[in-house]
Amino acid sequence: MATLLDDVAQKVHNNERLTRDDALGLFEARDVIRLGRLADQVKRARWDDRVHFVINRQINPTNVCVLSCRFCDFATKRGRANAYEMTIQEILERCSDELREVHIVGGLHPDWTWDYYVEMFRAIQSRFPQIQIKAWTAVEIDYFSKKFRLSVEEVLRRFQAVGLAALPGGGAEVFSERVRKSLFPFKIGSPRWLEIHRTAHRLGIPTNATLLYGHMETHAERVDHMLKLRELQEETRGFMSFIPLAYQPGKTQVVARSASAIEDLKTIAIARIFLDNILHIKAYWVTMGEEIASVALHFGADDIDGTIGEERIMHAADAASPVSLTRERLAELIREAGCTPVERDALYHTVKIHDDRVRCESTVS
Repeated sequence: MATLLDDVAQKVHNNERLTRDDALGLFEARDVIRLGRLADQVKRARWDDRVHFVINRQINPTNVCVLSCRFCDFATKRGRANAYEMTIQEILERCSDELREVHIVGGLHPDWTWDYYVEMFRAIQSRFPQIQIKAWTAVEIDYFSKKFRLSVEEVLRRFQAVGLAALPGGGAEVFSERVRKSLFPFKIGSPRWLEIHRTAHRLGIPTNATLLYGHMETHAERVDHMLKLRELQEETRGFMSFIPLAYQPGKTQVVARSASAIEDLKTIAIARIFLDNILHIKAYWVTMGEEIASVALHFGADDIDGTIGEERIMHAADAASPVSLTRERLAELIREAGCTPVERDALYHTVKIHDDRVRCESTVS
């Protein structure tokens, strides 16, 4: 008698699209190894044994935020002991000539001016012209639009004019009104998030997409989230990568513990098979840890993010991963998985293939 995995395997073989019910059923599948093999097969058909990474730096200019989201350990209010606000000079000191990408996200500051944000970009571009700026979640773009009384399109155009190369995928959390009302009721919901990314794509600004999982969401809500991303990608072709982010319980304790390694790997694998029109699936080592991220390279992931330099948001929630990884360590992690490290820029252009002689035989057995 044919099983769901048999049906999915046939669809993978025939290059057929998975349905919502297919993806939902895969979350209940017990044969995780076979699921991993299928996802690895899909990834290899597109990328062979190559795994991407970037020399980047995450900069969080401030943790002062007008919102108070239940699941967030990062944001705080001005005047509190843990509050900080970076100057442009402090931001520049966190950049270097070696970086290909700077990833800028932070709190929704109540007082910073539009000119401050523009000058931040201009200063980075002037001092480090090789750096591509990937900045602002849809939540931040929405805030700028309201605070400075500009349309979303105008906000994006103005940032594009001073160096914005791409948007990260943060702020999506999970596209569920039930979860939003419980955990982040003052944050934008899925219609606004999708509208902002649709606008960016129309302007030629590529973006990433994320899913925050492992808190109070259901498997059906995860699948519905991915389905909305797949539908928008069908329309715009503007998403570069999909990044599942494992929720870090931290001090908020929405749940007692992080998602299991099995749940991490299942989510990566299902995403790779289901999101057939998104080129890259990222195993974000900051939330998964080095070991699981390395294993995920055989469960459909073809990207492991980058050197980061300093990441505050997940580590404010006590993420167990190292605060930063060097170029050599990232390449080593990829080689340890039996794959070829491909250094890229923020837009997934190849910078250097570090060892194209290494061939990768799947370690899923």
